[in-house]
Amino acid sequence: MPRFCIISNDLYTVSNLRGDLLHALAEQGWEIHILVPNRTDYPAIEAAFVAQQFYIHDYALQKSGTHPWHELKTIQSLYRQLKHIQPNRVLSYTIKPAMYGTLAAYYAGVPARYILLSGLGFAFQSQHRGAFKYIKYAFDRVFAYALTKATRVIFQNSDDLALIQQLGLLKNTPTGVVNGSGVNLDRFKRMPLIENTQQQPASIFVMVARLLKDKGIYEYIQAVQQIKSRHPEAVFHLVGWIDDNPEAISKHVLDEWITAGLIEYWGRVDDVRPIIAKANVMVLPSYREGTPRSVLEAMAMGRAVITTDAPGCRETIVDGKNGYQVKVASVTALTDAMQKIIDTPSDLRFMSDFSYDMVCQRYDVHKVNQEMIDLMSN
Repeated sequence: MPRFCIISNDLYTVSNLRGDLLHALAEQGWEIHILVPNRTDYPAIEAAFVAQQFYIHDYALQKSGTHPWHELKTIQSLYRQLKHIQPNRVLSYTIKPAMYGTLAAYYAGVPARYILLSGLGFAFQSQHRGAFKYIKYAFDRVFAYALTKATRVIFQNSDDLALIQQLGLLKNTPTGVVNGSGVNLDRFKRMPLIENTQQQPASIFVMVARLLKDKGIYEYIQAVQQIKSRHPEAVFHLVGWIDDNPEAISKHVLDEWITAGLIEYWGRVDDVRPIIAKANVMVLPSYREGTPRSVLEAMAMGRAVITTDAPGCRETIVDGKNGYQVKVASVTALTDAMQKIIDTPSDLRFMSDFSYDMVCQRYDVHKVNQEMIDLMSN
């Protein structure tokens, strides 16, 4: 039986974002191996994968550090595991696993090595000064070298492909573009909109994201403050968590927002469907994405969207049809879009229809997974 190995930085994201892909591969006769750090962090997910006869392996990874010793340990750890597993194909995603997983797979003699760039992270989005400029330079060189060792690099939007080409990081490696990770329409079913006492769609918004500056969290909160001052009845949900990313907000700041009554905060949840169902509009003021899964899930449930004219985000919105597209980092534009929703609540019914139709046509997980499998087959 041929062996397929996926390398990630987190078992939760493998389950949430790539689970359907792994199931599709297993149905086609592949033996599935999953390489992640800290596999025991999610015992229920681990048990579910094991029950499906998937194999899970640990490797050493410091997610946000840049010390050369730790980075070398990651490559060595991956190399040892891959020599043991001896997969026929490897798919690596998120920046560090993409770099180090591909290099380890190359030196371990894995015949086919695929990189999925599901968005370009902190290192590509921020202005760097001082010592970090030199770290960034070294990072770019290692990343560029890893790209040359890939069989194919797969992107989730054409803007990311263009940027990598512009930076000179992509030489002659074949590429492909898919419509994000897709969304499971059997799991994320369309739900009725929430109505107010006037039988109109209520002004209820939700943001689902890691609590990072470049997800637009500060713009969301500042827009909430302005809307709340005019429309205290409007409701704003926030789903997400604080991690060790340098761009993450502090817990103190989050607590201030909660105490001020600006948001209903849910933390990190295993199932976002009940919370999306409580809202009528998904808001994601992100600075850059691959293709935002939270937006696709909301569209599948028939929700309007407010998101930015940023790579990955702009593909999910037809301005004025399934929601509104706003400028990146513009509190004014975001506030105006929220105000339009409040002023014309009946538009949400049309936007709901448009969102659902759009996600069915472009982002059905079965279609996207077949695109992925095809790109990893030649």
